[in-house]
Amino acid sequence: MVHPLIQRLFDEYGYPAIGEDNHDAFIGQEGAVVLFFAGDPTRYRETTDVAVVLPELIKAFSGHLTPAVVTPPAEVALQRQYGFSAWPALVFLRQGGYLGVITGIQNWGDYLRDIEGLLGAEASQAPGFKVPVVGA
Repeated sequence: MVHPLIQRLFDEYGYPAIGEDNHDAFIGQEGAVVLFFAGDPTRYRETTDVAVVLPELIKAFSGHLTPAVVTPPAEVALQRQYGFSAWPALVFLRQGGYLGVITGIQNWGDYLRDIEGLLGAEASQAPGFKVPVVGA
């Protein structure tokens, strides 16, 4: 069962649900996108806070950012692709290129500053998940 504040993103705001099957098409579209990795709201309590703030962030960057919510079956595989380790997470991309990630809940001013910086950044390859190697 989806938490009501996350379900609201689909029902009230019309955010698309992103799985492994439609991920590439969504991130490859023109302009910048943000993927919301909610995780389990009972485990990651900030998830519901981010679910409430996300529509306000989209309004603040009107026309410059297209949002979507990553579905639970795809979250782990895509999380590995983007290499973040804290939940919830907002992953920013432009035409398939990685811009960066913001994890957890932030102060409003920090969101505005950080997202503006990400939107102005050069896209790169996503960092992916790295396993530390210990020398013998």
